Amino acid sequence: MWDRYYSAASVTEVLELLAEYGERARIIAGGTDILIELERGQRLGVDILIDITRIPGLDQITLHGDAIRLGPLVTHNHVVGSALIVERALPLAQASWEVGAPQIRNRATVAGNLITASPANDTITPLMALGASVTLASLQGERSVPLSQFYTGLRQTVMRPDEMLTAITFPAMSQNERGIFLKLGLRRAQAISVVDVAVVLAFDGDVVSHAVITLGSVAPTIIRAPVAERSLIDNTLSTETIAEAARLAATTPSPIDDVRGTAAYRTEMIRVLVSRALRALADNAQTANWPHDPAMLWGVDAAIVKNRLPQQQRHDTNAPIETTINGEKMTIETGQNKTLLDFLRDDVGLPGTKEGCAEGECGACTVFLDGAAVMACMVPAPRAHHAEIVTIEGLSKNGALHPIQKAFIETGAVQCGFCTPGFLMAGAKLLEEKPHPTREHIQQSITGNLCRCTGYFKIIQAFEEASKKA
Repeated sequence: MWDRYYSAASVTEVLELLAEYGERARIIAGGTDILIELERGQRLGVDILIDITRIPGLDQITLHGDAIRLGPLVTHNHVVGSALIVERALPLAQASWEVGAPQIRNRATVAGNLITASPANDTITPLMALGASVTLASLQGERSVPLSQFYTGLRQTVMRPDEMLTAITFPAMSQNERGIFLKLGLRRAQAISVVDVAVVLAFDGDVVSHAVITLGSVAPTIIRAPVAERSLIDNTLSTETIAEAARLAATTPSPIDDVRGTAAYRTEMIRVLVSRALRALADNAQTANWPHDPAMLWGVDAAIVKNRLPQQQRHDTNAPIETTINGEKMTIETGQNKTLLDFLRDDVGLPGTKEGCAEGECGACTVFLDGAAVMACMVPAPRAHHAEIVTIEGLSKNGALHPIQKAFIETGAVQCGFCTPGFLMAGAKLLEEKPHPTREHIQQSITGNLCRCTGYFKIIQAFEEASKKA
Protein backbone atom coordinates (compact mmCIF):
# COMPACT_ATOMS: atom_id res chain seq x y z
CA MET A 1 0.00 0.00 0.00
CA TRP A 2 3.00 2.28 0.44
CA ASP A 3 6.62 2.35 -0.71
CA ARG A 4 8.19 4.03 2.29
CA TYR A 5 7.15 4.42 5.90
CA TYR A 6 8.76 6.71 8.46
CA SER A 7 8.25 6.67 12.22
CA ALA A 8 9.09 10.20 13.32
CA ALA A 9 10.65 11.04 16.67
CA SER A 10 9.91 14.80 16.59
CA VAL A 11 7.65 17.36 14.94
CA THR A 12 10.68 18.90 13.22
CA GLU A 13 11.38 15.58 11.52
CA VAL A 14 7.77 15.44 10.33
CA LEU A 15 7.98 18.92 8.82
CA GLU A 16 11.27 18.12 7.11
CA LEU A 17 9.79 14.98 5.53
CA LEU A 18 6.68 16.86 4.39
CA ALA A 19 8.84 19.56 2.84
CA GLU A 20 10.94 16.93 1.06
CA TYR A 21 8.17 14.72 -0.33
CA GLY A 22 5.23 17.10 -0.75
CA GLU A 23 2.14 15.54 -2.33
CA ARG A 24 3.65 12.04 -2.14
CA ALA A 25 3.53 12.03 1.67
CA ARG A 26 0.75 11.88 4.23
CA ILE A 27 0.85 11.94 8.01
CA ILE A 28 -0.62 8.88 9.70
CA ALA A 29 -1.84 8.86 13.30
CA GLY A 30 -5.02 6.85 13.80
CA GLY A 31 -4.98 5.69 10.20
CA THR A 32 -8.68 4.86 10.21
CA ASP A 33 -9.26 6.90 7.04
CA ILE A 34 -5.97 6.87 5.15
CA LEU A 35 -5.46 3.08 5.29
CA ILE A 36 -8.86 2.38 3.75
CA GLU A 37 -8.32 5.06 1.11
CA LEU A 38 -4.94 3.60 0.16
CA GLU A 39 -6.39 0.09 0.02
CA ARG A 40 -9.16 1.29 -2.29
CA GLY A 41 -6.81 3.25 -4.53
CA GLN A 42 -8.35 6.60 -3.56
CA ARG A 43 -5.01 8.26 -2.78
CA LEU A 44 -3.25 8.11 -6.11
CA GLY A 45 0.31 9.38 -5.92
CA VAL A 46 0.60 8.92 -2.15
CA ASP A 47 3.31 6.35 -1.44
CA ILE A 48 5.01 7.69 1.71
CA LEU A 49 3.50 7.62 5.21
CA ILE A 50 4.88 9.58 8.18
CA ASP A 51 3.83 8.06 11.51
CA ILE A 52 3.60 10.56 14.39
CA THR A 53 2.24 8.17 17.04
CA ARG A 54 5.58 7.85 18.88
CA ILE A 55 6.10 11.57 19.48
CA PRO A 56 5.38 12.28 23.16
CA GLY A 57 3.37 15.31 24.24
CA LEU A 58 1.13 15.48 21.18
CA ASP A 59 -1.71 13.63 22.92
CA GLN A 60 -2.38 16.23 25.62
CA ILE A 61 -5.54 18.21 26.36
CA THR A 62 -4.65 21.43 28.14
CA LEU A 63 -6.29 24.62 29.38
CA HIS A 64 -4.51 27.92 28.70
CA GLY A 65 -6.43 30.71 30.38
CA ASP A 66 -9.94 30.18 29.01
CA ALA A 67 -8.80 28.33 25.88
CA ILE A 68 -8.69 24.56 25.50
CA ARG A 69 -5.95 23.09 23.34
CA LEU A 70 -5.93 19.61 21.78
CA GLY A 71 -2.70 18.16 20.44
CA PRO A 72 -2.68 16.36 17.07
CA LEU A 73 -2.55 12.92 18.73
CA VAL A 74 -5.57 13.48 20.97
CA THR A 75 -7.90 10.59 20.23
CA HIS A 76 -11.65 10.47 20.58
CA ASN A 77 -11.28 8.39 23.72
CA HIS A 78 -8.92 10.99 25.17
CA VAL A 79 -11.72 13.51 24.68
CA VAL A 80 -14.36 11.21 26.18
CA GLY A 81 -12.14 10.59 29.21
CA SER A 82 -11.31 14.26 29.80
CA ALA A 83 -13.15 15.85 32.73
CA LEU A 84 -12.16 19.25 31.34
CA ILE A 85 -13.85 18.58 28.00
CA VAL A 86 -16.98 17.11 29.58
CA GLU A 87 -17.32 20.10 31.88
CA ARG A 88 -16.40 22.91 29.49
CA ALA A 89 -16.85 21.54 25.96
CA LEU A 90 -19.59 18.92 26.33
CA PRO A 91 -20.69 18.90 22.65
CA LEU A 92 -17.20 17.75 21.60
CA ALA A 93 -17.23 14.96 24.20
CA GLN A 94 -20.66 13.84 23.02
CA ALA A 95 -19.54 13.81 19.39
CA SER A 96 -16.36 11.89 20.21
CA TRP A 97 -18.40 9.26 22.04
CA GLU A 98 -20.42 8.74 18.86
CA VAL A 99 -17.32 7.93 16.79
CA GLY A 100 -16.81 4.25 15.98
CA ALA A 101 -16.23 1.92 18.93
CA PRO A 102 -13.63 1.73 21.75
CA GLN A 103 -10.99 0.13 19.51
CA ILE A 104 -11.44 2.87 16.90
CA ARG A 105 -11.61 5.69 19.46
CA ASN A 106 -8.30 4.48 20.91
CA ARG A 107 -6.59 5.21 17.58
CA ALA A 108 -8.63 7.75 15.62
CA THR A 109 -7.63 11.35 16.33
CA VAL A 110 -9.76 14.48 16.38
CA ALA A 111 -7.19 16.15 14.11
CA GLY A 112 -7.58 13.36 11.58
CA ASN A 113 -11.36 13.72 11.73
CA LEU A 114 -11.01 17.41 10.85
CA ILE A 115 -8.47 16.88 8.07
CA THR A 116 -10.46 14.15 6.30
CA ALA A 117 -13.06 16.88 5.88
CA SER A 118 -16.13 14.74 5.39
CA PRO A 119 -19.33 16.63 6.32
CA ALA A 120 -20.43 13.45 8.13
CA ASN A 121 -17.42 13.49 10.46
CA ASP A 122 -18.87 14.01 13.91
CA THR A 123 -16.35 16.24 15.69
CA ILE A 124 -16.27 19.01 13.08
CA THR A 125 -19.83 20.10 13.92
CA PRO A 126 -19.27 20.80 17.65
CA LEU A 127 -15.82 22.32 17.12
CA MET A 128 -17.33 24.71 14.59
CA ALA A 129 -20.02 25.62 17.13
CA LEU A 130 -17.37 26.15 19.81
CA GLY A 131 -15.45 28.57 17.60
CA ALA A 132 -12.36 26.43 17.13
CA SER A 133 -9.26 27.25 15.12
CA VAL A 134 -6.41 25.03 13.95
CA THR A 135 -2.68 25.68 13.99
CA LEU A 136 -0.85 24.63 10.82
CA ALA A 137 2.93 24.34 10.95
CA SER A 138 5.59 24.03 8.25
CA LEU A 139 9.30 24.79 8.02
CA GLN A 140 8.24 28.32 7.01
CA GLY A 141 6.41 28.86 10.32
CA GLU A 142 2.94 28.59 11.83
CA ARG A 143 -0.43 30.01 10.91
CA SER A 144 -3.78 29.87 12.71
CA VAL A 145 -6.92 29.24 10.68
CA PRO A 146 -10.47 29.47 12.06
CA LEU A 147 -12.25 26.18 11.48
CA SER A 148 -14.98 28.12 9.69
CA GLN A 149 -12.37 29.05 7.05
CA PHE A 150 -10.52 25.73 7.01
CA TYR A 151 -12.83 23.98 4.51
CA THR A 152 -13.03 24.93 0.85
CA GLY A 153 -15.42 22.18 -0.29
CA LEU A 154 -16.27 18.53 0.06
CA ARG A 155 -13.20 16.82 1.57
CA GLN A 156 -11.11 19.88 0.76
CA THR A 157 -9.16 22.12 3.14
CA VAL A 158 -6.68 25.00 2.97
CA MET A 159 -3.80 22.81 4.21
CA ARG A 160 -0.69 22.77 2.06
CA PRO A 161 1.20 19.52 1.39
CA ASP A 162 4.09 20.71 3.58
CA GLU A 163 1.90 21.52 6.60
CA MET A 164 1.05 19.57 9.75
CA LEU A 165 -1.91 20.33 12.00
CA THR A 166 -0.25 20.80 15.39
CA ALA A 167 -3.11 22.08 17.56
CA ILE A 168 -6.86 22.59 17.81
CA THR A 169 -7.83 25.51 20.04
CA PHE A 170 -11.21 26.82 21.15
CA PRO A 171 -12.71 28.89 23.99
CA ALA A 172 -13.89 26.87 26.96
CA MET A 173 -17.58 27.29 27.60
CA SER A 174 -18.33 29.76 30.39
CA GLN A 175 -20.73 29.40 33.29
CA ASN A 176 -23.56 31.07 31.39
CA GLU A 177 -23.22 28.80 28.35
CA ARG A 178 -24.80 25.44 27.57
CA GLY A 179 -24.14 23.16 24.64
CA ILE A 180 -25.18 19.84 23.19
CA PHE A 181 -24.46 17.55 20.24
CA LEU A 182 -27.06 15.19 18.79
CA LYS A 183 -26.64 12.68 16.00
CA LEU A 184 -28.96 10.58 13.88
CA GLY A 185 -27.48 7.35 12.54
CA LEU A 186 -28.93 4.17 11.09
CA ARG A 187 -27.74 1.99 13.98
CA ARG A 188 -26.87 2.38 17.64
CA ALA A 189 -23.09 2.20 17.24
CA GLN A 190 -20.46 2.72 14.54
CA ALA A 191 -22.94 4.74 12.49
CA ILE A 192 -22.15 7.42 9.93
CA SER A 193 -24.23 10.53 10.51
CA VAL A 194 -27.40 10.95 8.50
CA VAL A 195 -27.71 14.32 10.25
CA ASP A 196 -25.89 15.76 13.25
CA VAL A 197 -26.43 19.00 15.13
CA ALA A 198 -24.47 21.04 17.65
CA VAL A 199 -26.04 23.93 19.57
CA VAL A 200 -24.21 26.32 21.90
CA LEU A 201 -26.19 29.02 23.69
CA ALA A 202 -25.26 31.80 26.11
CA PHE A 203 -27.85 33.02 28.59
CA ASP A 204 -28.55 36.23 30.46
CA GLY A 205 -30.81 34.79 33.10
CA ASP A 206 -33.39 32.83 31.10
CA VAL A 207 -32.92 34.91 27.96
CA VAL A 208 -30.68 33.71 25.13
CA SER A 209 -27.92 36.27 24.54
CA HIS A 210 -25.86 34.36 21.96
CA ALA A 211 -26.61 31.32 19.80
CA VAL A 212 -24.70 29.05 17.44
CA ILE A 213 -26.33 26.18 15.55
CA THR A 214 -24.17 24.01 13.29
CA LEU A 215 -25.42 21.25 11.00
CA GLY A 216 -23.47 18.25 9.75
CA SER A 217 -24.02 15.76 6.92
CA VAL A 218 -26.49 18.03 5.12
CA ALA A 219 -24.14 20.02 2.85
CA PRO A 220 -20.65 19.67 1.33
CA THR A 221 -19.22 21.22 4.50
CA ILE A 222 -20.46 21.83 8.04
CA ILE A 223 -22.78 24.85 7.97
CA ARG A 224 -24.42 27.23 10.40
CA ALA A 225 -28.08 28.20 10.59
CA PRO A 226 -27.83 32.00 11.02
CA VAL A 227 -31.52 32.81 10.63
CA ALA A 228 -32.45 30.23 13.25
CA GLU A 229 -29.70 31.56 15.52
CA ARG A 230 -31.03 35.13 15.26
CA SER A 231 -34.53 33.96 16.09
CA LEU A 232 -33.31 32.80 19.50
CA ILE A 233 -31.54 35.99 20.53
CA ASP A 234 -33.33 38.04 23.25
CA ASN A 235 -35.91 35.30 23.70
CA THR A 236 -36.51 32.63 26.32
CA LEU A 237 -36.62 29.01 25.18
CA SER A 238 -40.39 28.78 25.10
CA THR A 239 -42.21 26.09 23.16
CA GLU A 240 -42.98 28.60 20.43
CA THR A 241 -39.40 29.92 20.21
CA ILE A 242 -37.99 26.41 19.97
CA ALA A 243 -40.46 25.35 17.29
CA GLU A 244 -39.72 28.42 15.16
CA ALA A 245 -35.94 28.08 15.48
CA ALA A 246 -36.13 24.39 14.56
CA ARG A 247 -38.29 25.22 11.53
CA LEU A 248 -35.86 27.89 10.38
CA ALA A 249 -32.85 25.60 10.86
CA ALA A 250 -34.50 22.99 8.64
CA THR A 251 -34.87 25.50 5.81
CA THR A 252 -31.15 26.40 5.84
CA PRO A 253 -29.55 23.59 3.79
CA SER A 254 -30.52 21.77 0.62
CA PRO A 255 -29.34 18.26 1.48
CA ILE A 256 -28.78 15.47 -1.03
CA ASP A 257 -30.41 12.08 -1.46
CA ASP A 258 -28.05 9.19 -0.75
CA VAL A 259 -28.07 5.64 0.60
CA ARG A 260 -28.42 6.87 4.18
CA GLY A 261 -31.44 9.08 3.65
CA THR A 262 -33.43 11.26 1.29
CA ALA A 263 -33.19 15.02 1.20
CA ALA A 264 -36.73 15.32 2.57
CA TYR A 265 -35.91 12.98 5.46
CA ARG A 266 -32.75 14.91 6.31
CA THR A 267 -34.64 18.20 6.24
CA GLU A 268 -37.26 16.89 8.65
CA MET A 269 -34.61 15.37 10.92
CA ILE A 270 -32.81 18.72 11.15
CA ARG A 271 -36.03 20.17 12.54
CA VAL A 272 -36.43 17.27 14.95
CA LEU A 273 -32.83 17.30 16.23
CA VAL A 274 -32.64 21.07 16.65
CA SER A 275 -35.93 20.98 18.53
CA ARG A 276 -34.65 18.18 20.81
CA ALA A 277 -31.39 20.01 21.41
CA LEU A 278 -33.09 23.26 22.34
CA ARG A 279 -35.54 21.50 24.67
CA ALA A 280 -32.65 19.77 26.43
CA LEU A 281 -30.82 23.08 26.85
CA ALA A 282 -34.00 24.76 28.08
CA ASP A 283 -34.27 22.09 30.78
CA ASN A 284 -30.50 22.18 31.49
CA ALA A 285 -30.58 18.45 30.67
CA GLN A 286 -27.76 18.35 28.13
CA THR A 287 -25.87 15.71 30.13
CA ALA A 288 -28.88 13.42 30.62
CA ASN A 289 -27.60 10.70 28.29
CA TRP A 290 -23.90 11.10 28.96
CA PRO A 291 -22.38 7.73 30.00
CA HIS A 292 -20.99 7.55 33.52
CA ASP A 293 -17.55 5.97 33.77
CA PRO A 294 -17.67 4.49 30.24
CA ALA A 295 -15.74 1.44 29.04
CA MET A 296 -12.63 2.68 27.24
CA LEU A 297 -10.53 -0.47 26.64
CA TRP A 298 -7.40 1.69 26.63
CA GLY A 299 -5.20 0.06 29.28
CA VAL A 300 -3.39 1.44 32.30
CA ASP A 301 -1.65 4.18 30.29
CA ALA A 302 -4.95 5.52 28.90
CA ALA A 303 -3.47 5.33 25.37
CA ILE A 304 -0.94 8.05 26.22
CA VAL A 305 2.37 7.81 24.33
CA LYS A 306 4.92 6.30 26.71
CA ASN A 307 7.00 4.16 24.38
CA ARG A 308 8.80 6.90 22.44
CA LEU A 309 11.35 6.21 19.72
CA PRO A 310 14.93 7.36 20.39
CA GLN A 311 15.36 8.31 16.74
CA GLN A 312 13.53 8.36 13.43
CA GLN A 313 12.91 4.95 11.87
CA ARG A 314 12.68 4.35 8.14
CA HIS A 315 10.82 1.16 7.30
CA ASP A 316 11.85 0.05 3.84
CA THR A 317 11.00 -3.40 2.50
CA ASN A 318 14.31 -4.75 3.76
CA ALA A 319 14.12 -3.18 7.23
CA PRO A 320 13.18 -5.67 9.96
CA ILE A 321 10.35 -5.07 12.39
CA GLU A 322 11.57 -5.65 15.94
CA THR A 323 8.63 -6.19 18.24
CA THR A 324 7.34 -8.01 21.30
CA ILE A 325 4.31 -10.22 20.71
CA ASN A 326 2.66 -12.11 23.56
CA GLY A 327 5.72 -11.46 25.70
CA GLU A 328 8.21 -12.83 23.15
CA LYS A 329 10.74 -10.57 21.45
CA MET A 330 10.74 -11.08 17.69
CA THR A 331 12.54 -9.76 14.63
CA ILE A 332 10.50 -10.15 11.46
CA GLU A 333 12.15 -9.42 8.13
CA THR A 334 8.97 -9.10 6.06
CA GLY A 335 5.56 -7.43 6.10
CA GLN A 336 6.57 -3.77 6.27
CA ASN A 337 3.94 -2.61 3.76
CA LYS A 338 0.99 -4.45 5.29
CA THR A 339 -1.55 -3.85 7.97
CA LEU A 340 -0.83 -5.22 11.43
CA LEU A 341 -3.59 -7.78 10.84
CA ASP A 342 -1.93 -9.24 7.75
CA PHE A 343 1.49 -8.99 9.39
CA LEU A 344 0.35 -11.04 12.39
CA ARG A 345 -1.34 -13.68 10.28
CA ASP A 346 1.04 -13.99 7.32
CA ASP A 347 4.46 -13.04 8.64
CA VAL A 348 4.32 -13.85 12.36
CA GLY A 349 2.20 -16.95 11.94
CA LEU A 350 -0.52 -16.10 14.46
CA PRO A 351 -3.84 -16.79 12.67
CA GLY A 352 -6.06 -16.38 15.73
CA THR A 353 -6.66 -12.73 14.89
CA LYS A 354 -9.37 -12.81 12.22
CA GLU A 355 -10.20 -10.64 9.23
CA GLY A 356 -13.91 -10.02 9.10
CA CYS A 357 -14.17 -6.73 7.23
CA ALA A 358 -10.71 -5.07 7.03
CA GLU A 359 -12.46 -1.73 7.55
CA GLY A 360 -12.60 -1.41 11.34
CA GLU A 361 -16.25 -2.43 11.52
CA CYS A 362 -16.43 -5.96 12.94
CA GLY A 363 -13.81 -6.19 15.70
CA ALA A 364 -12.69 -9.72 14.77
CA CYS A 365 -9.11 -8.43 14.51
CA THR A 366 -8.97 -6.82 17.97
CA VAL A 367 -5.50 -6.93 19.56
CA PHE A 368 -3.72 -4.94 22.27
CA LEU A 369 -1.15 -2.43 21.03
CA ASP A 370 0.96 -0.95 23.84
CA GLY A 371 -1.86 -1.84 26.22
CA ALA A 372 -4.82 -0.43 24.30
CA ALA A 373 -7.40 -2.44 22.38
CA VAL A 374 -7.26 -1.59 18.66
CA MET A 375 -8.46 -2.98 15.34
CA ALA A 376 -5.39 -4.62 13.77
CA CYS A 377 -6.76 -3.99 10.28
CA MET A 378 -6.55 -0.24 10.99
CA VAL A 379 -2.93 -0.26 12.16
CA PRO A 380 0.07 -0.31 9.78
CA ALA A 381 2.53 -3.13 10.47
CA PRO A 382 5.53 -0.80 11.01
CA ARG A 383 3.73 0.53 14.10
CA ALA A 384 4.64 -2.80 15.71
CA HIS A 385 8.32 -1.82 15.64
CA HIS A 386 9.51 -1.51 19.28
CA ALA A 387 5.90 -1.97 20.43
CA GLU A 388 4.21 -4.54 22.66
CA ILE A 389 1.38 -6.53 21.13
CA VAL A 390 -0.96 -9.10 22.63
CA THR A 391 -3.11 -11.33 20.43
CA ILE A 392 -5.72 -13.93 21.24
CA GLU A 393 -2.91 -16.51 21.45
CA GLY A 394 -1.46 -14.56 24.38
CA LEU A 395 -4.54 -14.44 26.61
CA SER A 396 -3.89 -17.76 28.33
CA LYS A 397 -1.06 -17.90 30.85
CA ASN A 398 0.99 -20.99 31.69
CA GLY A 399 -1.56 -23.19 30.00
CA ALA A 400 -4.49 -21.74 31.96
CA LEU A 401 -7.32 -20.07 30.07
CA HIS A 402 -8.26 -16.48 30.80
CA PRO A 403 -11.55 -16.17 32.79
CA ILE A 404 -13.30 -14.74 29.72
CA GLN A 405 -12.21 -17.77 27.67
CA LYS A 406 -13.51 -20.16 30.33
CA ALA A 407 -16.79 -18.29 30.53
CA PHE A 408 -17.32 -18.43 26.76
CA ILE A 409 -16.95 -22.20 26.86
CA GLU A 410 -19.14 -22.73 29.91
CA THR A 411 -22.00 -20.51 28.72
CA GLY A 412 -21.96 -21.71 25.12
CA ALA A 413 -21.10 -18.24 23.84
CA VAL A 414 -18.84 -19.67 21.14
CA GLN A 415 -20.87 -20.10 17.97
CA CYS A 416 -19.13 -20.31 14.59
CA GLY A 417 -16.05 -18.97 16.37
CA PHE A 418 -15.00 -16.48 13.72
CA CYS A 419 -15.83 -13.38 15.76
CA THR A 420 -14.91 -15.00 19.08
CA PRO A 421 -11.25 -13.84 19.25
CA GLY A 422 -12.33 -10.21 19.01
CA PHE A 423 -14.97 -10.60 21.70
CA LEU A 424 -12.48 -12.34 23.97
CA MET A 425 -9.93 -9.58 23.54
CA ALA A 426 -12.53 -6.90 24.25
CA GLY A 427 -13.71 -8.86 27.29
CA ALA A 428 -10.21 -9.35 28.67
CA LYS A 429 -9.45 -5.64 28.39
CA LEU A 430 -12.79 -4.71 29.94
CA LEU A 431 -12.16 -6.97 32.95
CA GLU A 432 -8.69 -5.48 33.36
CA GLU A 433 -10.26 -2.03 33.38
CA LYS A 434 -13.43 -2.83 35.32
CA PRO A 435 -13.25 -6.18 37.19
CA HIS A 436 -16.98 -5.96 37.97
CA PRO A 437 -18.55 -4.26 34.94
CA THR A 438 -22.19 -3.32 34.72
CA ARG A 439 -24.40 -4.55 31.89
CA GLU A 440 -23.98 -1.09 30.32
CA HIS A 441 -20.18 -1.39 30.49
CA ILE A 442 -20.35 -4.78 28.78
CA GLN A 443 -22.53 -3.44 26.01
CA GLN A 444 -20.24 -0.44 25.53
CA SER A 445 -17.17 -2.68 25.35
CA ILE A 446 -18.53 -4.76 22.46
CA THR A 447 -20.02 -2.00 20.31
CA GLY A 448 -17.05 -2.61 18.01
CA ASN A 449 -17.61 -6.37 17.76
CA LEU A 450 -20.13 -7.94 15.40
CA CYS A 451 -21.55 -11.45 15.70
CA ARG A 452 -23.21 -12.63 12.50
CA CYS A 453 -24.57 -15.92 13.86
CA THR A 454 -27.31 -14.82 16.22
CA GLY A 455 -28.00 -12.58 19.20
CA TYR A 456 -25.58 -11.44 21.87
CA PHE A 457 -27.35 -12.96 24.89
CA LYS A 458 -24.86 -15.75 25.52
CA ILE A 459 -21.94 -13.42 24.86
CA ILE A 460 -23.15 -10.92 27.42
CA GLN A 461 -23.82 -13.77 29.84
CA ALA A 462 -20.24 -14.95 29.38
CA PHE A 463 -18.93 -11.49 30.21
CA GLU A 464 -21.02 -11.44 33.38
CA GLU A 465 -19.81 -14.91 34.41
CA ALA A 466 -16.21 -13.99 33.67
CA SER A 467 -16.47 -10.98 35.97
CA LYS A 468 -17.45 -13.33 38.81
CA LYS A 469 -14.50 -15.63 38.11
CA ALA A 470 -12.03 -12.76 37.72
